[in-house]
Amino acid sequence: MIEKYSFEFEVYNSADELQPNDKNLLQLAKDLAPTAYAPYSKFHVAAAAILQNGEIVKGTNQENASYPVGTCAERSLLGTVGALFPNEPIVTMAITYDNLNGTSDTPASPCGMCRQALREYETRTHQSIRLILAGKEGKVYIIPKAGMLLPLGFTSDDLK
Repeated sequence: MIEKYSFEFEVYNSADELQPNDKNLLQLAKDLAPTAYAPYSKFHVAAAAILQNGEIVKGTNQENASYPVGTCAERSLLGTVGALFPNEPIVTMAITYDNLNGTSDTPASPCGMCRQALREYETRTHQSIRLILAGKEGKVYIIPKAGMLLPLGFTSDDLK
């Protein structure tokens, strides 16, 4: 037997085509990207999210000379939400980057650790997180549910 996994997502040619709320959230993330602490990779990542209660929370990547100690923007944001607004659902998260060593014109998807953390947060709050993925310019992807990026992911059900 063969199983197949696929999903659909929206593709826009630029942020100018987005709905105003999405465009504004993405712009918050873009404005935040230069504040990321990325002296080693020069790959500045920022995330901004709107919570169900209307609050906006932001996060950036935080590198460290000991590379495994760094934190991605998405997990930085999730930690902030968890500390300030425990268990508050995230409605939409915009993630963007500025690659100081190259171009920033293609959406970048969250890394595996962030995909796991996002999926866990969706499970914890019983609500999907809509993702807006973009670079400084160019195409924008909208993923309806963060968990779609991690098929067959490890969940609390696996611990039973």
